[in-house]
Amino acid sequence: MKKICISLQITLFLLVSATVAGQRPGAGDTQPGIVKWIDDTHMLLRTIGDDKKPVFSSYDCKTGRSAPVTDYVNDMEKLRGFLPEGVQPGPDMAASSDMQAVVITRDNDLWYYSSGIREGKKLTSDPDREMNARFAPGDRKLAYTKNRDLYVYDLDLGKETRLTFDATDKIYNGWASWVYMEEILGRGTRYAAFWWSPDAISIAYLHTDDNPVPLYYLNALENTDGNHGRLEITPYPKPGDPNPKVKMGVVNLSTGKTTWVKTDENIDQYIAWPSWTPDSRKLMMQVLNRDQNDMRFILADVATGDFTEVYRETRPTWIDFFEDIYVMKDGSGFIVRSCRNDWYNLYYYAWDGTLKSQITNFGWKVTDIVRVDEAKKEIYFNGTGPDLLDSHLYRARLDGTRLLQVTSGEGYHTASVSPGGSYFFETWSSINDPGGVNLLDRKGKVVRNIHREKLPDFDASKNQKTELVKIRTSDGLFDMPALITYPVNFDQSKKYPVVFTVYGGPDAGGIRNRWQGVQPRWYAENGIVTINVDHRGSGTFGKKGLDYMHRSLGKWEISDYSDAVKWLRQQPWADASRMGITGGSYGGYVTCMALTAGADYWTHGIADYSVTDWRLYDNVYTERYMDTPEDNPEGYDKGSAITHAASYKGKLLIRHGDMDDNVHMQNTIWLITTLQDLNKPFEMMIYPGERHGWGGPKRTFMTNEGNSFWLKSFFEEKKK
Repeated sequence: MKKICISLQITLFLLVSATVAGQRPGAGDTQPGIVKWIDDTHMLLRTIGDDKKPVFSSYDCKTGRSAPVTDYVNDMEKLRGFLPEGVQPGPDMAASSDMQAVVITRDNDLWYYSSGIREGKKLTSDPDREMNARFAPGDRKLAYTKNRDLYVYDLDLGKETRLTFDATDKIYNGWASWVYMEEILGRGTRYAAFWWSPDAISIAYLHTDDNPVPLYYLNALENTDGNHGRLEITPYPKPGDPNPKVKMGVVNLSTGKTTWVKTDENIDQYIAWPSWTPDSRKLMMQVLNRDQNDMRFILADVATGDFTEVYRETRPTWIDFFEDIYVMKDGSGFIVRSCRNDWYNLYYYAWDGTLKSQITNFGWKVTDIVRVDEAKKEIYFNGTGPDLLDSHLYRARLDGTRLLQVTSGEGYHTASVSPGGSYFFETWSSINDPGGVNLLDRKGKVVRNIHREKLPDFDASKNQKTELVKIRTSDGLFDMPALITYPVNFDQSKKYPVVFTVYGGPDAGGIRNRWQGVQPRWYAENGIVTINVDHRGSGTFGKKGLDYMHRSLGKWEISDYSDAVKWLRQQPWADASRMGITGGSYGGYVTCMALTAGADYWTHGIADYSVTDWRLYDNVYTERYMDTPEDNPEGYDKGSAITHAASYKGKLLIRHGDMDDNVHMQNTIWLITTLQDLNKPFEMMIYPGERHGWGGPKRTFMTNEGNSFWLKSFFEEKKK
């Protein structure tokens, strides 16, 4: 389950044309953005001209002078230039590392284009579709899957070689099972489960046996599916169900032989996220037990399959997979971002498993690694700092000494580091200040202000106002950040309806101290206050807050959000009789719980593609937090909106796509049949053919439907 539900993802290289530092909400069109660093003292900037077209210039950090660049073409446009007229790159596109060649799928076959082969070269010629083509290091080979088996194509030899031979409808090589794609490897992989070695001689891949996994059936009923409908069947493990059996293999391209890492395929565990050593002789992979509270990194010899354990971390609650391990290019080890001390910090390990250094030891979150300068033995990383809603760039030595906070001042700061670390291009803002763009030197000192965003004149009749407040939980343990947006013409003496806009899942908080803009959104234009709250399990408060959610999904979200309602009731402008909430996916679950378990606090809600009982979602996500229904029956019962349906007394609009292969519409069916049996009125809309979020005409209909629901519920019915 992902926070971003509309997965119309165009993966691989579609971001190459974006600026390194994005603009802020509400920022003016003239705000510069960095496209790329040219060298350590020069960068390519992008602004918008008077004609609303992009203007590019080369900026000299030493002098502050700019020179126009008129011939710049971004990488995506360059790749498009290789393609014949009418042929467009798509989600199956693969680009070479130097962006001088591209491979796309045409009519189920792979085609190669480059500056020297503009007419294209057809690589494959068969009726089966090649999936997830990926260039090898050096860009002279391609790996891909076909019918769930792994293949390689040698561009120099013009030859395709099949590497695996046992794939079926339930056995896959280099192709992930549904639950691995969704919950472990990520949707951006598009089911790809293979990884090139640095020397391009071997490929690591997952071998998956989905036979033990129960099947789930979706019945496609649109007019395009025929008079008798169409059945879509997918292995989908629900809590307590058997998992796919998975093992890691490494195939040598010269011999075609696969060496299997000697893990036990019959042990109920998860294997994923491999990392190659720089010499390509060993492969580290993460092995997580079924309870998801015991993580091991094992280092395997790719010639024999033998392995040793080099890292282990346990926790009474749960441990997530490590998705951003940095492997040192000098072969000395790896850097891991772990929250073993309740906050994400950085640890540097040798390949023999010894801790070389704990780079950071903060009581706040290191959010990501920006760069490691191995020559200077320095690391750049982003972190919140002591104010948990801020973001700053930091630098430290790999031994943990010489810590420097590069950016300063309150608010949310993003910074791009020059190749040699001499300069930083900083973009910043705060909730009360639209901020600006600064050039910083190596010590973090402002060299010059490149752009300062003007604080817009506030017109109450045209603008929305945003406020950041803290709301203490009823147990006094957490001060929850809450972002409130007031409508245009806001009058403290009047009563306004309020809508909670939520996702609410574990570690999915999104409130930041950054500029929100003053241009009104739909709610603000229509006299509705919105509020977004980060509860104790949002990740804002580290693992100490997150751990409350273990074995009790639903409990603390509703408890903490209810405290926010209590706070709102004390505000003279909040109308307790018009207290709404809305969200999708996990946010839909929270909405259903709010209108049932929290029925004394919320009066209206719109729940989209919602989990309603955790027994119905996939096992990897659910068991991570809840354990199995057999181990935690009380937690599953209390965390089910169906359990609390008898308390429902408000007005709920329930919406779901009937082909949702992530959160099955079964969740909605179970809830509505219970409400019907209890004679509890509700509204519902089914979206035929749609999955877990959607676009197009039905998205427009959905938006208008939701807007009409709020207007009717909050204003038209209020007048009656």
